[in-house]
Amino acid sequence: MNYTNKKRSLCILSALLLALTGCGQTSAEVTFPNAYHIYDTSKRYGLVASDDSSLQETAPYFAADYCVSDSENVGESASSYVAGASGVFNLATKEAVYAQNIYHRMYPASTTKILTALLALKYGELDAVYTVSHRAADQASDSSVCNLKEGDQMTLKQLLYGLLMQSGNDAAVAIAEGISGSVEDFAALMNEEARAMGALDSHFVNPEGLPDEDHYTTVYDLYLIFQTAVKDERFLELIQTEEYTADYIDGAGMPVQQVWNTTNKYLLGTEAAPSGITVIGGKTGTTNAAGYCLALLSENAAGERLISIVMKADCRNNLYYYMNELLRGFGGQP
Repeated sequence: MNYTNKKRSLCILSALLLALTGCGQTSAEVTFPNAYHIYDTSKRYGLVASDDSSLQETAPYFAADYCVSDSENVGESASSYVAGASGVFNLATKEAVYAQNIYHRMYPASTTKILTALLALKYGELDAVYTVSHRAADQASDSSVCNLKEGDQMTLKQLLYGLLMQSGNDAAVAIAEGISGSVEDFAALMNEEARAMGALDSHFVNPEGLPDEDHYTTVYDLYLIFQTAVKDERFLELIQTEEYTADYIDGAGMPVQQVWNTTNKYLLGTEAAPSGITVIGGKTGTTNAAGYCLALLSENAAGERLISIVMKADCRNNLYYYMNELLRGFGGQP
């Protein structure tokens, strides 16, 4: 389900259109950063002619903190036989330094859980106790899970570790139900918040990333979501953790202990990053439809933070091989 979207960049006009349409939401539901007022901005920001020079102010651009690219392919060899789409974004210079099909719609698999965690941190309380429902515990036998049982009582913080480290689909559903009351309402919140971040080529129907024709994103949209998430120190702590022990109570009131490990091979030490690159953390994702995916936050030798994303790699080994090839050219200078 890959096809090319119209080339776009987030600019002042895009932000104005967002503010005018509201994407069908009320201001109480979604707040757009640096939104433009309908009636007083056209002349004020020089979108139309005005004789009053006092009105000509510098607008706070919607995309001021974003890496913006007017092309879906940037850099040498901007194509790969082992992956469907990829990109490298320098957060310090605000540049898309490498891009391959970054506006193609792709299945995100469990990289979806980046947005799920972001919303949980935004709208939930880490110490709040959630009860695992039958729907959350009832996952397919081949599904990625934390082995949660119906009636288990866990804090949101524990569920987030299970979500991002163990990549538990059961944890994702438990979080969605705890935040919004239902998976469906949480999916609606995911779409509202994604649009507010400028991720306009995405649509989500579940919190875990299981395949669905209406559940998709792009490398660029995933970058926007991931960049927002890594601004939260709590999220950074979650994606940097290699091992976590969860102690909680089951439905019968008995204590349960589980040990979860990250799915990130860089953190496990089974994959080495290129010289000059320090991996901070990230999120993996794998389904038959999505292939092998990885969104990674790292730092180069110049101290610049990079977000690098590979989607639909054909195997796990090639996922990390290609990610290393992408990062190799952006190690910076010591």
